[in-house]
Amino acid sequence: MAAILPLYWKDNKPYPKPAQEMTNPKSGRKKTHSANGQPRRHAPPSREDGKDQRKSLVLWRHPLKTLEYCGKELLFDLRTYSAKCLEYRLTLVVAALVLALLVTLFHIDGAHQAGMQLVYKKAAWYLYWVGLGVLSSVGLGTGLHTFVLYLGPHIASVALAAYECGALNFPEPPYPDQVLCPEIPDKRWPATVWYIMSKVRWESMMWGIGTALGELPPYFMARAARLSGHNPEDEDDMREFEELQRKKRRPELMTLMDRSKLFVEKLVDRVGFFGIFICASIPNPLFDLAGITCGHFLVPFWTFFGATVLGKAVVKVHLQKIFVIVASDESFVDIIISPLVHVPGFGARLQTLVKKVLASEKAKYHRKVEEEALPEAGGSIMSSLFEKFVIGMVAYFLVSIINSLAQSHHKRLSKRAPSSGRKRATD
Repeated sequence: MAAILPLYWKDNKPYPKPAQEMTNPKSGRKKTHSANGQPRRHAPPSREDGKDQRKSLVLWRHPLKTLEYCGKELLFDLRTYSAKCLEYRLTLVVAALVLALLVTLFHIDGAHQAGMQLVYKKAAWYLYWVGLGVLSSVGLGTGLHTFVLYLGPHIASVALAAYECGALNFPEPPYPDQVLCPEIPDKRWPATVWYIMSKVRWESMMWGIGTALGELPPYFMARAARLSGHNPEDEDDMREFEELQRKKRRPELMTLMDRSKLFVEKLVDRVGFFGIFICASIPNPLFDLAGITCGHFLVPFWTFFGATVLGKAVVKVHLQKIFVIVASDESFVDIIISPLVHVPGFGARLQTLVKKVLASEKAKYHRKVEEEALPEAGGSIMSSLFEKFVIGMVAYFLVSIINSLAQSHHKRLSKRAPSSGRKRATD
């Protein structure tokens, strides 16, 4: 039965007796007691308060604390992964020996150097695109999409050079680091959409495989949460998925985007492999929850990963390539920029600027390899703007990583605090 609180009278009405304040004779601090004499415990900070504090932990608000937490999180990760690596000592020793052998062969002169250099160059080139694809999917909270920053401009430069040169047999080197027109165009590689797609096929597919690999962390997280019975609300990445599950009970609160995501979830859950393949093949922002959805519904790994690789690295990449190649055609560009003349004020000047930029890019493809050692007069406007844009994005990316590490450390401390409080209470 509930305890009966003593009453006192005020304005001819009974009221519960207010809390009493008592002074601790040792510390002199006041302790608040309830009406039945038991100490009143202060409620711990709510989860929402902790999330608000974690979101405010960024460099431009709390720079020193953010850097401190980032450093502590890096040390924690270093200790954690070092301990995990020690569990696989034999594998590490074998990998280190193989790596040492390859480095030794790479630095010893001999007939094998030509093959080693070719393998190293190709492996580094393709791993570069795989890494960019992983960054595009993971993003680390930045929304960084490396297709717009790297793969798209690379395809556009190859397409522009092909249309300007009339062939695709670019001299190697400097290709793929730089695109230059060949002195004698090879008619076996004409400047058609199909041949341009073939020229950039492997780097595009490697980028697509990287984007598929970037979808694996949320898949494994959701799968482990479902199998272990762990509450997904403790993970920030699962909040959106859980919110969508709650909105199912009240469809009137769902927005158009929520309904679209729910449609994708049903398609993935009911159709399986082909549903995942269709969602991964079409460029859309609704595939963000596919990894969490497949992990939550315990979709087999190879079903999810195989469909994602085929959709992203084969179908989606080819659709994106076709769009960039067609958009790089001079006749298509003229159709796009011709209406700029009718824009009052700056339309004509903007059209002239775009034509000047395209002309400078075309002139760059006709430079000889020997001329690359000479400084380019004036430089390229497009290259200069793109370099500044990339520098800004990389700086934003690094700042976001620091903020993310600091917030992860704050989250770990927040999870540790309730457990330590419960331990002290039992003691």
